[in-house]
Amino acid sequence: MKKKPASNETRGASFSQEFAARIKELNDWRGEMLARIRMLIKQADPEVVEEVKWRKPSNSAGVPVWSHAGIICTGETYKNAVKMTFAKGAALPDPVGLFNSSLEGNTRRAIDFHEGDKIDEKALQALIRAAVALNTA
Repeated sequence: MKKKPASNETRGASFSQEFAARIKELNDWRGEMLARIRMLIKQADPEVVEEVKWRKPSNSAGVPVWSHAGIICTGETYKNAVKMTFAKGAALPDPVGLFNSSLEGNTRRAIDFHEGDKIDEKALQALIRAAVALNTA
């Protein structure tokens, strides 16, 4: 018997629980930064779908992924950074220069946030909305 896919509501509840656990596990500035990024994404696109993907033995927590008609971005944590990778970042306008990582590729672009960095919330939300617009065009 084929398993029915979870509804957005069920996935959202599951994601929220996993996300909260991930933040608790990090227990430092990276968790706070990731939570702030999540809030800004949800404010910029209330219809965003949140999932955890790409689980593997070396990263059992997986990677938070935000989508709307395709992947908008991912939120990965590293020892010294929180990386927000935009799936189609090379095609997005970035007038204030938020992208500071993965600049050499033809498709993706990323923003690395480090401890103490301030988020340009207005510019980040504009980037998120542009990514949604590109996905839905």
